[in-house]
Amino acid sequence: MTSIRVAQYGTKHAHAAGKLRAIQQNPNVELAGVFEPDPGQRRTMASVDGPYQNVYWFESESEMLDDASIAAIASEGPTHQSLDQTEGCVRAGKHVWYDKPAGDNWPQWRHIVALAEEQGLTIQMGYMFRYHAGFQQIEEWVQSGLLGDIFAIRARIGTSLTAEQRREISRHRGGVFYELACHVLDQIVWLLGRPQKVTAFLRNDSGIVREFADNTLGVFEFDRAFAVVDTSAMETRPAARRFEIYGSRGSAIMEPLEPATRIRLCLAEARAGDGEGEEARIVPIQTQTRQELYDLELASFLATIQGEQPAPRPLAHELLVQETLLRATGEAR
Repeated sequence: MTSIRVAQYGTKHAHAAGKLRAIQQNPNVELAGVFEPDPGQRRTMASVDGPYQNVYWFESESEMLDDASIAAIASEGPTHQSLDQTEGCVRAGKHVWYDKPAGDNWPQWRHIVALAEEQGLTIQMGYMFRYHAGFQQIEEWVQSGLLGDIFAIRARIGTSLTAEQRREISRHRGGVFYELACHVLDQIVWLLGRPQKVTAFLRNDSGIVREFADNTLGVFEFDRAFAVVDTSAMETRPAARRFEIYGSRGSAIMEPLEPATRIRLCLAEARAGDGEGEEARIVPIQTQTRQELYDLELASFLATIQGEQPAPRPLAHELLVQETLLRATGEAR
């Protein structure tokens, strides 16, 4: 793989620093620089220990977007700005590594994806669990038929947020559901497709920031399956995060998600040494750090934009994940 010049747009996304580290550490990438539209944020990031020290800071958006030597941009602005920023990158002919979720404006997101398709550009969403050994193992079991016909998925992805964080995320309908449920919805719709019906319960139960949905539940109905996703912003640490999938021939339960170490696999009939019934097998999985997942994300993105592999998840899937999320928050129907 030849070296490719990549820039970063924005520093306010929660994953921004980790994504920049991935760019800096990848031997096949040359970091062209970072553009941060907020001067105060730029001064802060440049002055603290971390990956932003000693980077080149673009003076303007156009300095970055007009540079023909830059092939790709990591879109890492806050989610209420990143959709517009990503559109600018696509209009400039750049591939985009776009951190989740894809804003609130469903028609605009569809338009951006159409522009990318017209220009032959890749947009890869920053859902790091795609590169998670546990989720990859579960996907393999589903696709091979080991678990039979899937009839239920349950996912829990909670967190603990400060009042300041709640106020920031309250810009978006759905609150903590908007912020976190997208990670597991990416997995669910990849396995089950588009839900026929979406019902969400978006409550404020703590009263800390009343306009912020801090205790939430989404129910997704498929032809012959249910998926249930719940998340809250007021959990004790470490937050409970787990993924359960049930089929006619077996089930798999992974807890915790980060760092994941094992999956409980239960099969109706023992095969290839797997336990059955109450003697379910505990399957060890590779433990990965969050940074390792970011590194794998970037490697996949680079291989796709350089034509070494097709996109692991096509743009149609990136659309479906966001549509499903916004159906739950009420921004899409």
